Amino acid sequence: MTDGLHTDTRYEAFLKLLTMRQSTRKGQGETMFADRAKIFIKSGKGGDGHVSFRRELYVPAGGPDGGDGGRGGDIIFEVDSGLNTLTDFRHVRKYVAKDGAPGGKKRCHGADAEDRIIKVPEGTVIKDFESGKVIADMSGENRREVILKGGKGGLGNMNFATATMQVPKYAQPGQPGHELWVQLELKVIADVGLVGFPNVGKSTLLSRVSNARPRIANYHFTTLNPHLGVVDLDGGAGFIMADIPGLIEGASEGVGLGHDFLRHIERTRVLIHVVDAAGTEGRNPVEDIRTIHAELKKYNSDLLRRPIVIAANKMDAVYPGDEDPSEILRREFEPEGIPVFPISAVSGKGVHKLLYAVYGLLQTVDPEPVIFEKEFEIEYAGDRNLPYTVEQDGDGAFVVEGPRIEKMLGYTNLESEKGFQFFQKFLKENGILDDLEAAGIQEGDTVRMYGLAFDYYK
Repeated sequence: MTDGLHTDTRYEAFLKLLTMRQSTRKGQGETMFADRAKIFIKSGKGGDGHVSFRRELYVPAGGPDGGDGGRGGDIIFEVDSGLNTLTDFRHVRKYVAKDGAPGGKKRCHGADAEDRIIKVPEGTVIKDFESGKVIADMSGENRREVILKGGKGGLGNMNFATATMQVPKYAQPGQPGHELWVQLELKVIADVGLVGFPNVGKSTLLSRVSNARPRIANYHFTTLNPHLGVVDLDGGAGFIMADIPGLIEGASEGVGLGHDFLRHIERTRVLIHVVDAAGTEGRNPVEDIRTIHAELKKYNSDLLRRPIVIAANKMDAVYPGDEDPSEILRREFEPEGIPVFPISAVSGKGVHKLLYAVYGLLQTVDPEPVIFEKEFEIEYAGDRNLPYTVEQDGDGAFVVEGPRIEKMLGYTNLESEKGFQFFQKFLKENGILDDLEAAGIQEGDTVRMYGLAFDYYK
């Protein structure tokens, strides 16, 4: 272990975050870690177009000169590296952007409204409250995203003059803003997650190997909030570790604070299952591991596809002459590809070997944090009116093109399972599949969309 800190900016940001979190506790008790919030957001209405006519001394029959209305303000979410909880949203739950100014006479354009920018910590997932579907994940490179667009300003009557209608006495109203109840969920971004039953030594292990200082005591549900720590290894190597609050049987069904705890595991790339190998509270470590793994599988089966190691903790409490519990765990789990490391978080014995093994596993998995794909697209007035065409080319393939298709492909990641499901749902709900069938498409035929090719099957 080294005292030198990482030069990686991501690690520096977490060190700053941890320092801030510790300073807020000093002299005030531990602050509440808020990781969920429900808020109302509304974009601004576009300004109305204006109706007026030129009235000048030497222009007795002046034409229409009513200006256009200004654009309503957008609702924009932006990552603020200085935030680490959603506490602010417990005090303010309504965020409304201003309306655009109406147009004026003499072709004056109404002023556009300022956008309403909402600052959130990195790792915040924005969901539609009604459906629970993901609108945006403020993680990775996604630092700023427009969630609700403001309404367009209405056209003034100067836009409606024609040869047959030279004095139009009407203008276009501004488009309305859009409103939505959204659920904010903060899912911690860490490379490694510590999981296990309460009181198995996760907090002790995190405090030993990092700069985190979680509360440590001998009672159940020791940790009610996730804690982050930066683990520094020799040669500038290292990773971010999170102590996920203790799980219990039934957590996947929401027993206790189950869902709140499990949410924070979803972004981790490697899991360390900490178990009380000595059975100091009369628990069976093998059964505990099986129980926790069952809870992880029920909540999200993808979690068990990630690399997992077992930290057989409290080996210093094993009585001499007793069978080595780490060997029992090895016989049970190493045939399944899960390595076991006997450690003592209190004395530090075996911890060094565990950390370097975990670091090695991290080099084998995608270095980017888990990003949750968009599942919910906000539909604006006019989106459904965007045109598209369905035609058959000379090779017999069916070509689907147009602004409507191009816009959808611009925000859909077809390489992910959820993204492809969203794509299929879009084609069905917008009548594009019906149009393909009306054009005579058969199973096995090829569909092309802007360089992408698919085989059609019902």
